[in-house]
Amino acid sequence: MNKTLLAVMVIWLLHSSYAVAQSRMVSGTVTSQEDDLPLPGVSVVLKGTTKGIVTGIEGEFNLSVPEEGSTLVFSFIGMLAQEVPIGNQAAYNVVMAPDSRQLSEVVVTAFGIEREKKALGYTMQEVSGEELTEVKTANVVNNLSGRVAGVQVSSNGGPGSSSNIIIRGMGSVSRNNQPLVVVDGVPLQQSNDNRYGGGISEINPDNIASMSILKGPNAAALYGSRAANGVILITTKNGSGTLGIGVEISSSATFERPLVKPDFQNIYGGGNGYRTWYTNGRSGAITDPLEIDQYRDAYGPNAPLSGTAGTDESWGAPMDGRLVRQWWTGTDVAPLTPQPDNWDEFWDTGQTFFNSVALTGGNDKGSFRLSVGRLDQKGIMYNNDFKRNNFSINSAYNLTPKLKAVVSGEYVESGSDNRSYQSGQQFIWSHRHVSWERLKNWRDYEDVHIQRSSDNLPPNWQHTYFTNPFYSQEFLTYGNAKDRLRGNASLTYDFNDKLSLMVRSGTDFWTDTRINVNAWERVSNGNPLYGAYSEEVIRNQESNHDAILSYKQDITPDFSFNAQAGGVYRSNYFKRNYAAVTQLVIDGLYTLDNNAVPNTNQSAIEEFNVQSLFGAAQFSFRDALFLDVTGRNDWSSTLPASNNSFFYPSVSVSAVVTDLLNLNSNLLSFAKVRASWAQVGNDADPYQLYQLYNAQTPWDGSLPAFGESTDINNANLKPEITTGQEFGFDLRFLDGRIGLDATYYSQNTEDQILGVEISKASGYNRRFLNAGEVTNKGVEVMVSGTPVQLGNGLQWDVSLNYARNRSMVVELAEGLTTYTLHATRGMSSEARVGQPYGTFYGTAFQRSPEGDLVFKDGRPQVASGQQVLGNIQPDWIGGMSNTLSFKGITLSALVDVRAGGDIFDEGTGTARWTGQYAETAVGREEGVIGKGVKNVGSEEAPVYVPNDVIVDAKLFYSYNNPRTYHESAIIDATYVKLREVSLGYEIPTFLTSKIKAQSARISFVGRNLAILFRNNPHIDPEIDSQGGNAQGFTYGQLPNSRSLGVNLDVKF
Repeated sequence: MNKTLLAVMVIWLLHSSYAVAQSRMVSGTVTSQEDDLPLPGVSVVLKGTTKGIVTGIEGEFNLSVPEEGSTLVFSFIGMLAQEVPIGNQAAYNVVMAPDSRQLSEVVVTAFGIEREKKALGYTMQEVSGEELTEVKTANVVNNLSGRVAGVQVSSNGGPGSSSNIIIRGMGSVSRNNQPLVVVDGVPLQQSNDNRYGGGISEINPDNIASMSILKGPNAAALYGSRAANGVILITTKNGSGTLGIGVEISSSATFERPLVKPDFQNIYGGGNGYRTWYTNGRSGAITDPLEIDQYRDAYGPNAPLSGTAGTDESWGAPMDGRLVRQWWTGTDVAPLTPQPDNWDEFWDTGQTFFNSVALTGGNDKGSFRLSVGRLDQKGIMYNNDFKRNNFSINSAYNLTPKLKAVVSGEYVESGSDNRSYQSGQQFIWSHRHVSWERLKNWRDYEDVHIQRSSDNLPPNWQHTYFTNPFYSQEFLTYGNAKDRLRGNASLTYDFNDKLSLMVRSGTDFWTDTRINVNAWERVSNGNPLYGAYSEEVIRNQESNHDAILSYKQDITPDFSFNAQAGGVYRSNYFKRNYAAVTQLVIDGLYTLDNNAVPNTNQSAIEEFNVQSLFGAAQFSFRDALFLDVTGRNDWSSTLPASNNSFFYPSVSVSAVVTDLLNLNSNLLSFAKVRASWAQVGNDADPYQLYQLYNAQTPWDGSLPAFGESTDINNANLKPEITTGQEFGFDLRFLDGRIGLDATYYSQNTEDQILGVEISKASGYNRRFLNAGEVTNKGVEVMVSGTPVQLGNGLQWDVSLNYARNRSMVVELAEGLTTYTLHATRGMSSEARVGQPYGTFYGTAFQRSPEGDLVFKDGRPQVASGQQVLGNIQPDWIGGMSNTLSFKGITLSALVDVRAGGDIFDEGTGTARWTGQYAETAVGREEGVIGKGVKNVGSEEAPVYVPNDVIVDAKLFYSYNNPRTYHESAIIDATYVKLREVSLGYEIPTFLTSKIKAQSARISFVGRNLAILFRNNPHIDPEIDSQGGNAQGFTYGQLPNSRSLGVNLDVKF
């Protein structure tokens, strides 16, 4: 297919040459009427041809024109097009006036339908490709954070990993809450798999022309049963507007280091009982006479004769240089000294390199864009990488004056030799006297490293809980190789200037082969840890075929009517095959045949389809009052035949008050009000209607066995329904220099599809049913302005956005008051009736009526039962961007804010419990007095006075054990981040012309440069541990990175 398309493009190019008998050169400058400043990027075209050029940074142009009379056409976004007849002179100075209707810019909406923004009765935001790539990230969706009101993006920082996207809060208790992603009309399968990425994270950012965010059901209603969480529409570059052949080269290099370093203590070494001593990797007895003498020299004659390496705590001896045995000294001793940089020694300097080349072309009949992109990432973690190759084509050609063909597609080849861990990375801390540089060079110490005779493990600082992390990264790997093909082809036929038909077929197909290797057999505590190998092959395909009939009619000079009607057929196929060798016969031979025992095999196949019909109509009065009506009906194969048809309607209205009332004011230049109502859905998963039989362990080791699922399915399921209302206004002041856009919305999600737990005595675990209701209510505010715009070219643009959402659980199934979203260590995030979505429940401490911690005998007292500890939802989110520009130099910065919300940080709790963090060094000799009160009265009549009881520091901090005392690990998730900074320079055309370049730009960029405010000194509160609906949990996540780099973009 690609070869055929390339041949077509070559034919186009051969026909785009221009015959010129006699010509001459004309030149000139284009400026703005508003401020007399030069206008770069203005299109200058010889009328009636496709011959032309764009103006340079100083607004200048030079163009060859025929000797005989002709006309130059000047066009620029936001300006009135202007035609200038060519006379005898050689120089032309053109002044362009602003388009008074520039606020009515065209945007892309559902199904790729283009609309004037002023006509929309709902909120949407469009982000340009230039904004998304000014500071590049491997996953382009991360660039929405802080830039789009109401959009939350959280990631884990690993190369090639995905991100979790939430628009206007979470409405579904058990279903996917992420938006639908559509690329050039083709829905993209968006994965929740943090480690292996997928979906939007695999798109080449340099190919994106724009990204439209359709917020909530009101904007996305035409997508029916997939639109409950909003839609992200991505339009890729297609070469339109290109004159002749062009080449675009983009290259960037960034370097990363961890953004946040925990605040460790560097006074006390690892161990317990104020002793630090390595015996055999565990807390073994000290019996060797030489070792006893060495030990007594360090700790005196009365210290217990046992090692301390069996504990992962740092309640050991002061690191004062005393001589102790360590994991790398063998039978010798070495000074016990702090290693303040040991955490830093674990991390490498990450590297990210983007390179892409695009070939564009066009003439009066069509355009094309071919691109190749390459991403190379080396993670901040040892032996962690990711690579991606993108090959794309996007072309449009007018086959006849009435028939237009469009072909768009992208092939993505990606993979990693070793993906990063996502959670549970407790090894990012260790005993405070351990050098991680030595751990990295563990092979140098194999001859001297002492371990229990029953062990055969790589040298490490201890063997009870952790494996040497550098060994793990090298020999316990998670690799993958993935191929993805996304594309579509469409034909549009214009019957006349009013009626047209578009037919389109698209697919998104990918296969991913995932390899997990446990390279060598080891022995731990006498138990063999065999070498192992597994292969997992996943195949996934979604195909969409649609047809849309469009009609437009100006009924009267004041009244116009547009309509669309169409149908969609969607089919989905998923297949997973998994095979694992749990015991390799020959270490280092990784095949499924190298097995000592039968392999573990799993397989799954899912297929379903959805058939849809939809219609939409838009009514316009005087191009100022707009009414939109849509309707869509879906028939889903995942629902019962008697209940598989669902209708999703919407209606919206928009009124441009300034046009309707003919208000001409220098103060208020534009005013619009809008309102909308819509219903959309969230479909059921396949195979939830009837009982299933799943494969079981083969009987007698050979005969296949199947057992009934422990879930009771429901033959009467129906989709979740989300009903949304939205009201807002859009105001512009001082000829558009100040803008204010505000929205109030309310969304109600009913008929939640829940897997409700039932009595185990029934023989089942849960049953599926439709029940429950969740509401989301919120406001979004966007402010934009140009405080400074001077005649010398200095301009300052600023924009702010604010969003506040409240998600509340109204009801669940009859007799059910709570639904667990995620749980760990007895701590849970729940959807509980009458509480906000994602409320934390767990063990809490007692508090006085004034909110002070209550102590008894110096120890915090535990409250009875499960208590409310916090909530995953932020109080509000927002962002502020500033751009200063002056004569080709642009400085921009983006600040991203999350205020409020909580996370359960098991890592911080564990580090305090084990004496790792700086606060735990206080009071080790003299003891600790907890901040709070004690009761000197009775339980019935308490009298509270300040606590003054001293307790042992280790005992005090044991109440930070997050596995028992959950409240101790609840962390405020507030942050204010300097998300992006860019300093760019548009290289003057007198320099770029020397290399025949049309334009060139160099930028020095940074991302995640600083956390300007947070309430916890140890972690970056922006985390995504689990993905999906299990938000707010973290335990030793891979840290987000601070990156610095440079971009270079050249166009020929």
